[in-house]
Amino acid sequence: MWIPFLFLLIGIALGLLTDISIPDIYSDYLSIAILAAMDTLLGGIRAHLENLFNQRIFISGFFFNISLAVILTFIGQQLGVDLYLAAVFAFGLRLFRNISIIRRYLFKIPNQNK
Repeated sequence: MWIPFLFLLIGIALGLLTDISIPDIYSDYLSIAILAAMDTLLGGIRAHLENLFNQRIFISGFFFNISLAVILTFIGQQLGVDLYLAAVFAFGLRLFRNISIIRRYLFKIPNQNK
């Protein structure tokens, strides 16, 4: 149980200690990919709390969501339209919904099943 937290701390430390800059051309792509990844991660946590977690669905959803979001961003940039805003809206809505459900599971009082 402590291994994911250990690697999270290692990842944060490596991110803070390295001086990697992302070119402005890729900033839209990276931001939407991070948003899609966070959506999938919180959806996986929610599914785990509901005892519905499936590793295949999680992994395929992770890559599919990121790919779809990046493709929408690319097509939008080619057309000169901010098409990535559709992905931002959809993923943002799901993020907040998943966070609220996770919060309810974490703060649920065990003996309140009346």
